[in-house]
Amino acid sequence: MENRDIDTVVIGGGQAGLTIGRLLQRADHPFVILDANERVGHAWRSRWESLKLFTPAYLNGLQDLRFPGPSYTYVTKDAMADYLEDYASHFQLPLELGTRVEKLARNGAGFIVQAKDRTWHARNVVVAMSDFQKGAVPEFAKDLSPDIVQMHSVDFRTTGQLQPGPVLIVGAGNSGADIAMEVVKTHKTYVAGRDVGHIPFAIDTFIARFLLVRMVRFVGHHVLNTSTPMGRKLRPSFLSMGGPLVRVKPQDLVNAGVERTGRVTEVRDGKPVLADGRVLDVKNVIWATGFTTGFSWIDLPVLDERMVPEHERGIVAKEPGLYFAGLNFQYAATSDTITGHRRDARHVVKHLLRRK
Repeated sequence: MENRDIDTVVIGGGQAGLTIGRLLQRADHPFVILDANERVGHAWRSRWESLKLFTPAYLNGLQDLRFPGPSYTYVTKDAMADYLEDYASHFQLPLELGTRVEKLARNGAGFIVQAKDRTWHARNVVVAMSDFQKGAVPEFAKDLSPDIVQMHSVDFRTTGQLQPGPVLIVGAGNSGADIAMEVVKTHKTYVAGRDVGHIPFAIDTFIARFLLVRMVRFVGHHVLNTSTPMGRKLRPSFLSMGGPLVRVKPQDLVNAGVERTGRVTEVRDGKPVLADGRVLDVKNVIWATGFTTGFSWIDLPVLDERMVPEHERGIVAKEPGLYFAGLNFQYAATSDTITGHRRDARHVVKHLLRRK
């Protein structure tokens, strides 16, 4: 077992982890970033092929490096992944790729971080990972007929993964709606789930790119946060049900030929059943039904019964030196987005450096 001592370990090499790393680097603070993937930007590259960001390029840059190219374009997921890779290279951030952390535990006044045959002893640890780590599906998913192709939205790439015949997408949030607009081009498509609301304008117009997106970001960043009564009131619904539709609107689904249905409540004779008792004869099911945190490797009393971290703006008071970054609504509705994570990262690093 190889043992290393370092002041701070950052777990996760996505946008939150890279930003934390850059801020620590600017402070001349010793750290290392560990990431399970072999390449920076993997989480973006592994999404469905037609995915584009909801924010124009001018809002997508990380700390100290603007996003390249025209400011008002909506970039693809691969362009975002390439930018993250270039960012890590540009600042020569100390990354250990292909390093999946298997255990985080307390070790006296510090922590131990274990990954296969290596252990890091650290005074501080920043878990810079989204709490959307593992796709969640209902218990009755296992009862679907083996003749039905089923997958979680996190595993969907192209319609080539689907077999001929109707497709049911369970979940009407942004992922479900975006995937439906892709799938309906080649398959009869149903979308099951409640209406989650939507942004009341088309984001692809010039006025939206130039002004309206800024306005929405201002609300999500400065109004809907845990410092305001409105933010505290709406935070539970954001955490449990997600935000409104952004690019795709309900009428867009109708116009494209997608059939909206009520929620799926069970499986009967191998087929999905809706709340009104209707049985859908489909050949494919895509579960756009949310995620679980995937933090089971954290061997510390900092997770609630849902395995969600207990923290205050990313700072874990009961375990001094432990921090989180990039969580859903960590402080604001924008916390887990490209445009909102930097403020949380600065808050965390400011506290961490004061400990030193």
